[in-house]
Amino acid sequence: MFQVKPSQIRELADVAFSMEGVLRLQFGESDMPTPSFIKEAASRAMAEGYTFYTENSGLPSLREALAEKYLELHEVRLDPASEILVTASGVQALNLSIRCLLNPGDEALLLTPNWPNAAAIVSLFSGRPREVPFLRREGRFVPDFDALESVLTPRTRLLIYSSPSNPLGWVASPRDQRRLLDFCRRNGLWLLADEVYERIYFQGEAAPSILRIADRSDAVVVAQSFSKSYCMTGWRLGWLVSRRDFISKGAQINEFIVSHAASMIQRAGELALRHRDDGIPEMVEKLKERNEYCFQALASLDSVSVLKPAGAFYVFPTVQGLEDSFAFALALLRRSKVAVAPGVAFGRGGGGSFRICTAPGYSVLEPAMERICRFLEKGDW
Repeated sequence: MFQVKPSQIRELADVAFSMEGVLRLQFGESDMPTPSFIKEAASRAMAEGYTFYTENSGLPSLREALAEKYLELHEVRLDPASEILVTASGVQALNLSIRCLLNPGDEALLLTPNWPNAAAIVSLFSGRPREVPFLRREGRFVPDFDALESVLTPRTRLLIYSSPSNPLGWVASPRDQRRLLDFCRRNGLWLLADEVYERIYFQGEAAPSILRIADRSDAVVVAQSFSKSYCMTGWRLGWLVSRRDFISKGAQINEFIVSHAASMIQRAGELALRHRDDGIPEMVEKLKERNEYCFQALASLDSVSVLKPAGAFYVFPTVQGLEDSFAFALALLRRSKVAVAPGVAFGRGGGGSFRICTAPGYSVLEPAMERICRFLEKGDW
């Protein structure tokens, strides 16, 4: 009982909420509202009667739209009836996946730094998270396969990673994906890929999905969400893709957690998928420009090491000599009124770093980056 530690991001945010005039870069959310056509679709769906129960796996029409999108973006053919499960958010997608795959005492490997929810959910179900930090090689993050091999035990069941990564902005290359998949096949592990930031990708239309190389019989699960691509953070709509036996069990368990995502929101998600994607490239270009602005400001500092993100909307600078990233973030908040996320919140390998969400507009980013850089140059935290 009570195995899950409080979120240090939330702990710092609670201090920020008690202060006036804080520039908030601690949470992973842009300032871009949900597109009007999606909001109108939800309102119309309620008027059309989408207020009743749906299948535990979600509306068949939404699953069909998701299958069509995978074919369009990744040339991957999915059976919407048996390989897709709609969830009430990306967090619930992770929650449901880990609940299905781990028994109490089982272990999950996590590539870190990583969004802390995955490790917390493993602990929530009496599993043991085993964090394996990324290596830095040739200007990018790479999985440490020697370290992954070294922490395997007879209780290891699962490997979890995110691409594009929160907080790193790292995107798994096809070679990375092939090696991760081969590692899991060789050791009899499930592979859970968090691909929530798939469309927030700076080198193409969508970041490569593990589903492009996985067989339909592979022990692979992809967790996804409408939150980032469609600016629907508050709507709580996500999905899972996996092989038939997993989706069948996940739908069964979903009945006892939330039954299904809200009917009218599912309908709005379906229409978001079927609408032209004209707005997504424009949104991604804005996010790329904001990310580049923050990256360049930090890269100009001698005391900072930062790798250029390939996706998502974060930068994760490492500060020379920084030992306590929570104390650093708290001092930055109290002295400069800028809220960032301490690197230690993202697991092993994050302790000397901090995360900046680069998605807010320039009215926030410009004064925030000026204050952050000035604070770092003083070096008296």
